[in-house]
Amino acid sequence: MNVLPCSINTLKGLYDMSGVEVGQHLYWQIGGFQVHAQVLITSWVVIAILLGSVTIAVRNPQTIPTDGQNFFEYVLEFIRDLSKTQIGDEYGPWVPFIGTMFLFIFVSNWSGALLPRKIIQLPHGELAAPTNDINTTVALALPTSVAYFYAGLSKKGLGYFGKYIQPTPILLPINILEDFTKPLSLSFRLFGNILADELVVVVLVSLVPSVVPIPVMFLGLFTSGIQALIFATLAAAYIGESMEGHH
Repeated sequence: MNVLPCSINTLKGLYDMSGVEVGQHLYWQIGGFQVHAQVLITSWVVIAILLGSVTIAVRNPQTIPTDGQNFFEYVLEFIRDLSKTQIGDEYGPWVPFIGTMFLFIFVSNWSGALLPRKIIQLPHGELAAPTNDINTTVALALPTSVAYFYAGLSKKGLGYFGKYIQPTPILLPINILEDFTKPLSLSFRLFGNILADELVVVVLVSLVPSVVPIPVMFLGLFTSGIQALIFATLAAAYIGESMEGHH
């Protein structure tokens, strides 16, 4: 079978892709590792926004909810409905995982358009959405794959691997390859859409810096939200599929 060499080549190509750069970037040297500082800074800002917003909104729950409490209850209900639709009756333990993925990606995508890019002066380049870096999207896709396998193995044990020879053993290579392509499709879809959106805005701002880029930026905000929803929906669907054992 050529599945293993193909998978190794795919992972090597993904590693090479992680070094692709567009524009100028700021790097930090931490130990023996070179860290993309722009991504790290914006990721910290996104995490701080999420933690700060949740802490302020729910630190003192009211019988008559405040606007902030209402908003986060609506978000939680939305994530619960999404998880239940895709995973089924056993969705409960997966709500925190799906919710974390959705909220981090949503705020990260929007940060590229809404955060003032000059708020932090960098020696090279400017702040940008963390999700326009392939390393970030791969780091989000890999836990999804781990969750996918964990969900199937925790429910079915080693019998989970029987799905690879269903409906016929002839499909074994294709079924194995399918699980390798899922994180790739998740990471490249998110990376490509966010990077393309930011590049379009940058080009339009440089050519027509006044009115024309504004509708494109609003369209980018809409598509950024859709991309977060797609990622979370697919992650939940993959977990549900592994637990049910059907394609």
